[in-house]
Amino acid sequence: MNVSVVHELPVENWACFILKHPHGNIFHTPEIFEVFNLAKGYKPELWAATINGQVVSLFTPVQISLMNGLFQLFTTRTVSFGSILFYPEVDNQEALEKLLHTYARKTTGITLFTELRNQNDTRKVQPILQECGFNFQDHLNYLINLDRTEDEIWKGFSKSIRKHIHTAQKKNLIIHEITDRLQIPIAYNLLKRAYHRIKIPLPTLNFFEAAFDVLVPKKMLKIFLAQADDSYISTRMVLIYKDRITDWYTGSDRSFAQYFPEEFIIWHILQWGKLHGYHLFDFGGAGLPGEQYGPRIFKEKFGGDLVNFGRSTYIHHPVLLTISRIGYAILRRLL
Repeated sequence: MNVSVVHELPVENWACFILKHPHGNIFHTPEIFEVFNLAKGYKPELWAATINGQVVSLFTPVQISLMNGLFQLFTTRTVSFGSILFYPEVDNQEALEKLLHTYARKTTGITLFTELRNQNDTRKVQPILQECGFNFQDHLNYLINLDRTEDEIWKGFSKSIRKHIHTAQKKNLIIHEITDRLQIPIAYNLLKRAYHRIKIPLPTLNFFEAAFDVLVPKKMLKIFLAQADDSYISTRMVLIYKDRITDWYTGSDRSFAQYFPEEFIIWHILQWGKLHGYHLFDFGGAGLPGEQYGPRIFKEKFGGDLVNFGRSTYIHHPVLLTISRIGYAILRRLL
């Protein structure tokens, strides 16, 4: 068996592998790779294992640096947003082991850790991941099944969510879809408000402009704005691939909280997805089990299925990572 680890593939072969694989998701695609490649502070890589020239396993880790200079040592991490993609046959498992061992051995730069954000159940491959140094941590998510009637989806909402949506309708909220690149700063300013409030770094405007340029023409991204009177008060960005809609970024002006724009936009997206034949709405994460996490409490009220696909992490620099976590915790308290 001739196993090779490669960093380049013909785009057609790459895209075909993702499209045909039952767990291929938007974060594996050449398009999202291009978005990260165009954005400041991101460095995507393609890692694939082939057997006799045929792709059998693939992942696309993205190195993310929050700061430059000396602080880059303490703020650089690598995330594989789509996790590892593989076929479970025995020969392919050997190829997967070679891929991950090669990655761990050759990734010797400044990245503190590599995180695989699992998008499906990886229990069958966990022994391989563990043996290769990728340790599993619980991480929750909610998935909403759209293969139901609109009335069934509506009845799955909590009473408070249904009440809030009715309130938004009475206040004549309007949902717009951004189709003009010049409107991206409107959405970005709403994101900045939210991320400043929760003290989490936000990508630069350049990242979202790149996403618009690459993904919108291919109908892989939709950006929605909620408008109240003359004000844009909330935005939500969703990724679209195969039969799945994935929640990506959201932000709101909290001074308009009584309009309940977040609930209203989500309901609009679910209705749109149902109408256009999509099967699943992926809420994009719901935090750690046992953690008092506001977004999970909010997402739970939409009646989705709670899953725990978790994350698998390889730590490259344990000491620097410990220092980084302490520094980040202090920084958040000071902000």
